[in-house]
Amino acid sequence: MLALTKNKLEALKRLSDEHGVIGALAIDQRGSLKKMIATGNAGHVGDEGIIRFKRLVSEELTPFATAILLDPEYGIPAAKVRDKNAGLLVAYEKTGYDASDVGRLPDLLPEWSVKRLKEAGADAIKFLLYYDVDEADKINNSKHVYMERVGSECAAEDLPFFLEIITYDAKNDDVKSKEFAKVKPNKVIGAMKEFSKPQYQVDVLKVEVPVNMNFVEGYAEEEAVHSKEEAAFLFNEQSKATELPFIFLSAGVSAKLFQETLKFAKESGSTFNGVLCGRATWKEGVPPFAIGGEQAGRIWLQDTGKKNIEELNVVLKETAESWFGKISAST
Repeated sequence: MLALTKNKLEALKRLSDEHGVIGALAIDQRGSLKKMIATGNAGHVGDEGIIRFKRLVSEELTPFATAILLDPEYGIPAAKVRDKNAGLLVAYEKTGYDASDVGRLPDLLPEWSVKRLKEAGADAIKFLLYYDVDEADKINNSKHVYMERVGSECAAEDLPFFLEIITYDAKNDDVKSKEFAKVKPNKVIGAMKEFSKPQYQVDVLKVEVPVNMNFVEGYAEEEAVHSKEEAAFLFNEQSKATELPFIFLSAGVSAKLFQETLKFAKESGSTFNGVLCGRATWKEGVPPFAIGGEQAGRIWLQDTGKKNIEELNVVLKETAESWFGKISAST
């Protein structure tokens, strides 16, 4: 069982509902969001467009979320207009990675520190790490050291550390392929085992589901890689891989598939403690905003966006477990 300081425990409660389930909204995308807006807009899309869309999402959807995840580069205005009952997670990593270099190495935002993010109102710090458990030791060891530093910084400021792990295969860039679907369980579960070790001082893991549901029998768009029984076993193995609270990311899948995945996870015995759901909730609202402007985006969020998050909340109540049973207060 993870022992947390009083301040960390209170912060985690601010990010959760009264039952200890996290139903958070993620919109810390930066470069990818700029591209999404630009696709639907013939004109130039500058920083102001990203800032405005994040504000809209925060205004319209945080009344239905336990928290919102934002970046300090474009998201501070959105943080200021979030619902009074919604907690605030703030991203600490630079967006993306240098594709010209090997290893997808992490990097911090140079203008920020955990101390400054705390002063900006953060209840918790999120760091995204690209990780391949099978990559060369030299690369992975450098990532291990990096995460130890981030964990130590969060501990020094007494803020919860949410580690988001995105897995990949250094030998195969196509994470949507059948080949990657075969190795994904090992990548996800192996990474969770590694970063559950105490030296990283991680408080909550934000992770992918252990299988690509598009290759699971009954959900497969193409030839299945896993039977339902195999997939259920892997969800169970994922829960056994850590004693830390863990939440699922939506990974850009449709709202419907994400909800069905959570139901499957519950049926499989997964002990996940909530979600940090991003594009599955709001991505279809980008074209109305980009083409029709702020009012069109707001109308979409008030209708479909609200519906997406309310439907997800219903599923969460049926499927997610409380983190209360995984955490104790440190003395």
